[in-house]
Amino acid sequence: MNTQKDIIIIGGGAAGFFAAINIAEQHPELSVAILERGKEGLQKVKISGGGRCNVTHAEFIPSELVLNYPRGEKELLGPFHSFMTGDTIAWFEERGVELKIEEDGRMFPVSNSSQTIIDCFLHEAEKHNVDVLYNHSVKSIQALENNFIIETSQGEFQSQKLLIATGSNPKIWNLLEDLGHTIIQPVPSLFTFDIKDKRIKDIPGVVAKNVEIKVVGTDLESNGPVLITHVGMSAPAILKLSAFGAVELAKLNYNFKIEINFIQLDFESCLEQLKDFKQEFAKKTVVKLAQFDLPKRLWKQLVLASDISETMRWADLNKQQLEALANQLTNAIFQVTGKSTFKDEFVTAGGVDLKEVNFKTFESKRIPNLYFAGEVIDVDAVTGGFNFQNAWTSAYIASASIMPL
Repeated sequence: MNTQKDIIIIGGGAAGFFAAINIAEQHPELSVAILERGKEGLQKVKISGGGRCNVTHAEFIPSELVLNYPRGEKELLGPFHSFMTGDTIAWFEERGVELKIEEDGRMFPVSNSSQTIIDCFLHEAEKHNVDVLYNHSVKSIQALENNFIIETSQGEFQSQKLLIATGSNPKIWNLLEDLGHTIIQPVPSLFTFDIKDKRIKDIPGVVAKNVEIKVVGTDLESNGPVLITHVGMSAPAILKLSAFGAVELAKLNYNFKIEINFIQLDFESCLEQLKDFKQEFAKKTVVKLAQFDLPKRLWKQLVLASDISETMRWADLNKQQLEALANQLTNAIFQVTGKSTFKDEFVTAGGVDLKEVNFKTFESKRIPNLYFAGEVIDVDAVTGGFNFQNAWTSAYIASASIMPL
């Protein structure tokens, strides 16, 4: 069986659906089909944001928005001037989906359910006659002069234009490599750090609100909250480091040291403050009197690690102990021994080389009439709705660029 379509989209995720709907709406005369390998699509949309779907982030300045993309920062600046957060909000509102902003800037549907976004996409796809074909796994892609031939597990398809929105899919990357594209080797991006250390062993759930972290021996650094978990450390400061350091940390085989400043003071300033505390709280027990707004359980572990016993009072501290405590507070070294995937929201760095994509149209520079949307290209972001914003922007611009031949 050979099915001819004007435009075929491979990948029934966020970017694929968004592109298909926009193409079909702008060009009702064109036949548009989505080929999805799974028995249903939009799986990442479903689980994103703990099932609430973190649609985008309330950042409305393109030059600020791009800073959340370890790969793609330079390339996305132009596209974000064409379609970004405000356009995303308007697009969904016009289709009956209202979004809300949470304190940390993340944006969700007012319904607090990712199903709202899924229902909107399915409804729009049906309304605009998009042919959504599930269980269609792509086996091969041939690029002929004015046509693509796509062989799937359920027959052959032909189209004049092809848009690929398959996210991090090694099989599709191999097919694109066969067509002449360069694929940047994928490595995990958003992940948490595995750390075995007695200072954090018994305090999972503790959050240090504003820390500075550096990866020893590199230029990688980050700041923000850190969450101590059963296996190590997580939360924005760690995830940011994992995203911006994705390639470098993979080369280190996820075995490296981090240096944490828990209180945003340098060693000398911290030591001076500790000397003041020694006078001020002379008769009080050090362990019981958490300072610098640190959680009590974390404070206790850092004090014990400074060779200060549970019963010692501030007045009893000697010079070495004060210096050891200042060191733990401003320059604590932890050994990272591996990584864990962050929730279900697996993101990879890697994909189609950015040099081979025209960011005015998201068309391939190598193969005419071949377009990309979403994470199939070497773009990824930190957590907070930014990966979806890249999906909406790239899909929208690609859809506006695909015109009938």
